[in-house]
This record gives sequence, structure tokens and C-alpha cells, in this order.
Amino acid sequence: MTNVAVKIDIVRSSIAEAARRSGRDAEDVELLAVCKTFSAEVVHEAVEAGLRLFGENRVQEFLAKQPLLPSHLRWHLIGHLQSNKIRKVLPCVEAIQSVDSLDLARDIDRVAAEMGLFPKVYLEVNVAAEASKFGFATAMLESQLENLLALKRLEIQGLMCIPPPGRKPEDSRKYFIFLREFRDTLEKQSGATFAKLSMGMSHDYAVAVEEGATIVRVGSAIFGSR
Repeated sequence: MTNVAVKIDIVRSSIAEAARRSGRDAEDVELLAVCKTFSAEVVHEAVEAGLRLFGENRVQEFLAKQPLLPSHLRWHLIGHLQSNKIRKVLPCVEAIQSVDSLDLARDIDRVAAEMGLFPKVYLEVNVAAEASKFGFATAMLESQLENLLALKRLEIQGLMCIPPPGRKPEDSRKYFIFLREFRDTLEKQSGATFAKLSMGMSHDYAVAVEEGATIVRVGSAIFGSR
């Protein structure tokens, strides 16, 4: 068993334990391996260990790496997407997790219509109102949700967040709770369903699972330090 495979087993066990602690089924939580900066060879070790869902931050790196890996893998773009790269990435990913503005959503919708696609997207929420991060401010998302839901090509799966760095995993809990409760508020206000919550990374994914994450984005805990 490779070192990557061992680490994947550890992460999967931690997810299962966190799910049990919160009365959830571990099968309801997907493990997304974040392979930013890691080579296709390293990613292939994760594939051999059974992973099928991967995430990339940068479009150019993703487009260079994807052809070197099995075609049956599922890919999510989890980093900021510039509008001029939508056309390149849209046919190649299962979902875009980083829709952070109404303008970007409209651009994706327009390009998707031209290409005959119905992309799955997540709305990125700036849960701590950090000026250095992308994402919808909560008030802005509430005010623009009707416009977002009117975009006929987009399949809005749910919400995504990146909490501020904390000294310990527990520091992220309040942000995960906030995202879950904010999702519930949006559902009540709109009548729409946002089933997916993408939250939790290598240092805090267990806490995220306890608070309702349906996808955890884990990189260094699988592939090592960058």
C-alpha cells in the first residue's frame, strides 16, 4: 500500500467516525481530493486507492493534468474562475464550486447555453466577510438569489465556504454551523433546495462532517505538504 493510500484510509476512517458522532451515514459524505500542484503520477496513486472525485484550483493546471489521468474521474473546479476561462473548463468538469458573483453566474449560464450544457454549480459564501477572499456576502446572496435561480442552465447544488485559518479545527465550527443555517434560511425564503454543503479541508474536515458537510475538500492530508 502506498503512502497516499494509507493517508486516504486514515481520512476515510476519520470521516466515518465524525459521521457516527453526529448520527449521520458516512456514505452521505463525499471525499474530494484536492490535487493542486501535485503531478498526475501522484494523483494516479489516489486513483489506484479508489478515489474518483478530484478538485483543482487553477484552470490551466487542471487542463494540463486531466488528459494524463483516467477519463472516468470526476472533477470539480474549486478555485476562483475568471470569465474568460469558462469556455475552456465547462465541458471538462462535473461541477464548479466557486461561483462567487451574479456576474460570473450569468457568464457561465450564457456560455453553457451556447455549448448546450447544464453545469452543476455551488455558490461560494464569504462566511467571515474577509476582504481577501472571494465569495458572496450573505446579504448580497439573499438579495440576488432570485436572479440566480432564474438562470435556466445552471443547476445550483448548494453552498461552499472557506473559513478563516484557525489554530485548531474547532475554530472552524461556528462557520460551518453558519453555512448550514444560512442554507436552511435560503431554502425557506426561496422554496428551492440546496442539498450540498462543500466545507472542510485537511485541518478541519472532521468538524465539517459533524456540522453537515456533504463534500470535504482534502489535499495535504492525502498528498502531503505542498
